[in-house]
Amino acid sequence: MLDTFEIYNTLKEDLPESVASKLATIMGKIYTELSNTVTKVEFNELREVVRELAEAQKRTEARVEELGEAQKRTEERVEELAEAQKRTEKRVEELAEAQKRTEKRVEELAEAQKETQKEVSRLDMALKELADAQRKTEEEVKKLAKGLRETREMVGGLSDTVGYSLEDKIFPYMERFARKEYGFKIDILDRRNIVYPDGKFDEVNIYAEGRRNGEKIYLIGECKSRPGKKEIKKFSDRLKRIKKHLGGKVEAFLVGYYYSPEIEKYLKENHPEIKVMKSFEFEMKYSGKR
Repeated sequence: MLDTFEIYNTLKEDLPESVASKLATIMGKIYTELSNTVTKVEFNELREVVRELAEAQKRTEARVEELGEAQKRTEERVEELAEAQKRTEKRVEELAEAQKRTEKRVEELAEAQKETQKEVSRLDMALKELADAQRKTEEEVKKLAKGLRETREMVGGLSDTVGYSLEDKIFPYMERFARKEYGFKIDILDRRNIVYPDGKFDEVNIYAEGRRNGEKIYLIGECKSRPGKKEIKKFSDRLKRIKKHLGGKVEAFLVGYYYSPEIEKYLKENHPEIKVMKSFEFEMKYSGKR
């Protein structure tokens, strides 16, 4: 604070009292004015600073609030990540368990594969044994087939022998048989082959020909010990070829030692054109003794 009295005392030493008093008063006023002026400026500056500080505080608080919100979001995200981490860890554990089960299954499959390989090896060995057995069987079958052919040839020979034996027994009775059963006299009686234009032929066990009422007639006979369907079918087919080739009237008969009921029925229903005779009937009916 300015001491005007002291200024007055100092001035009056060189100036008149009235002048010194006025100057001291003026200087006091000037000081007061200057003091008041400085205080307002500073106050205004302070207010501006305070205002700026208040604005800064507001911005700081807003930023702090934003940071608080961001922190909340960060914490929420961290919680979400923590939950995701837990789920990931759980999934990893599940995958680890699944991997263990897979490894166990792979081990089981590896063991099964080993057993399969052993079984395959056993099967290979068994197949080799079967192949060897098959080769041996085929060799045996070939031998049996050869034996069967030979047996068939023997049976065929025996069948022919039996057939020829029957024919030889029947031939003496053919004249009476033809006259009594078919009403004609035999001009030719033979065992012959019917040869066709293409060079093929059919063997005829009993062949007879003659005339009936001026018409050429042929009598064809077949002899079998026990006639079967297959043999009867062959005889029927042979007759068709012979009839077509000879062109005249062709009669047919079949002679056997025995006919099963099935064969008798088969002949009656399917081949009524073939007369069925039993071997013993020729001597009984056509010997002329009765």
